[in-house]
Amino acid sequence: MDKLTQYPQIIKKILSDYIELCNPHNNNGIETFLITDELQGHYIWMNVGWQKGERIAGMTAYIRVNDGKFWIEEDWTEEGIANDLLRLGVPKDDIVLAFHEPKMRQYTDFAVA
Repeated sequence: MDKLTQYPQIIKKILSDYIELCNPHNNNGIETFLITDELQGHYIWMNVGWQKGERIAGMTAYIRVNDGKFWIEEDWTEEGIANDLLRLGVPKDDIVLAFHEPKMRQYTDFAVA
């Protein structure tokens, strides 16, 4: 299976597993779900709802699959989605920590672009 087919499946599985773990604990009015635009390669783990009279709306993770690489734009997970990708055999050269400023990416162990 090539990257164009495999990478979208990998990121959907990772994010879906996280969401499944979160949902049993979200009985407090916060809805957690996955938004996908597979045609453009966008995958967003989103949270919305109300808690103690305040509106909650935000991304926990936003990953793009672009030019055969995972671009991690936003990641508020404890261990990092990059580590999940590595555990599944994705090479470091196929992971861009896009939340880092481009000139700082050279100091990570991952792809710069």
